[in-house]
Amino acid sequence: MAYNTSTMLVWQHFRLPPEGALPAFLFASLSYAVILFCNLLLLLTIVLSKNLRQPMHLILLNLPINDLLGSSAFFLQLLKEMLSESGRLWHPWCLTQAFFIHLYAAATVLILTAMAYDRYVAICLPLKYNAVMTHAHVMRIIAAIWLACLLMIGVLFFLLLRLPRCRSAINNIYCDHPSLLALVCANTTVNHVYGLLTVASTQLLANGAIMYTYLRILLACFRSRRSDTKAKALQTCATHLFVFLLLECLGLFTIISYRVKNLPPRFRSFMGSSTMIFPPSLNPIVYGIKTKEIRDNLVYFFRSKMIKSCVRDVHSSS
Repeated sequence: MAYNTSTMLVWQHFRLPPEGALPAFLFASLSYAVILFCNLLLLLTIVLSKNLRQPMHLILLNLPINDLLGSSAFFLQLLKEMLSESGRLWHPWCLTQAFFIHLYAAATVLILTAMAYDRYVAICLPLKYNAVMTHAHVMRIIAAIWLACLLMIGVLFFLLLRLPRCRSAINNIYCDHPSLLALVCANTTVNHVYGLLTVASTQLLANGAIMYTYLRILLACFRSRRSDTKAKALQTCATHLFVFLLLECLGLFTIISYRVKNLPPRFRSFMGSSTMIFPPSLNPIVYGIKTKEIRDNLVYFFRSKMIKSCVRDVHSSS
């Protein structure tokens, strides 16, 4: 069988009807703009606010960074293709996009797990919080998250790059590992086994840790005699669990869609795109703006800016 050494790939199912091209481009542009604005706002608020230096905020800081990383890898190529309509893609850029999309997916799950662990210590072990969640311990957690993700995804793509290609058609609207693996004409058993093992181990670790921590938090809330504390904790748990379950469901459906042969490619693309659009849009709202300390800093920042602007206008008019 002839191997394909070309550096150009072809989008197989990217063609949009003329009447749908403009609405699709506007929706993609607006979605990316919303994700950029919300995550940059959350990122700058945490970085510039001196009172947001608690362990929770240091872990939370990684969420907008990761969302910006993943959404940029997805949307920049998508918008470029919508504008050019070339139907072709450079293979190294496809690999880069796929690498960062998978890095985003893995890091999101582990960052949310670390945030759940922080909330568990804060609510269930409040007297030990400062002793457990020291700055050094938080830095080790953050470093472990990114090193584990880089190692897992690095090995995944190393196993992919060792195999020869003999096809060039990408059956998705973005590049990911399954799409690139479909271009290979060789035995991919090792790749499939490693991929399934990493997904299974990550999901078992994340889901087990999150379910355990939130169950302990809920039990602590019900035992609390303060109704306001109970209501606040329950609301926080509910919103955080909703976003996490949304991410898990979208990710699970995307993984299953590659195992179902007769599934329409557009449905598979829709599920994968939803994973790249909805969680990065909701994360800064649920984990950022709904957090009292961050919301107070945002209000203070905008109020101070408005006051300075008014004073400047008064001085200039006088």
